[in-house]
Amino acid sequence: MDTNKIDKVNRKKIDGTVVSDKMQKTVTVLVERYVKHPKYQKFIIKTKKIKAHDENSVAKIGDKVTIESCRPISKDKTFRVVLVNGKKIN
Repeated sequence: MDTNKIDKVNRKKIDGTVVSDKMQKTVTVLVERYVKHPKYQKFIIKTKKIKAHDENSVAKIGDKVTIESCRPISKDKTFRVVLVNGKKIN
């Protein structure tokens, strides 16, 4: 496959905090969004837990990570860990 084609893919990147690392090669990341309520105009925090692929099990509980979208790895995993505490992983 042409590497230039892969680089041009626009992947969604999300920052979050690791809340679980008990699975093999998988971490659960808590992602928070600060959004305005459409009717009441009050700002609220919405949270979501996303499972991400961590090949070398580098991320531990409490680490700040950046995850990016990728092809589906399993039923629930469609993201992979890119940065752990601001450091790039292989």
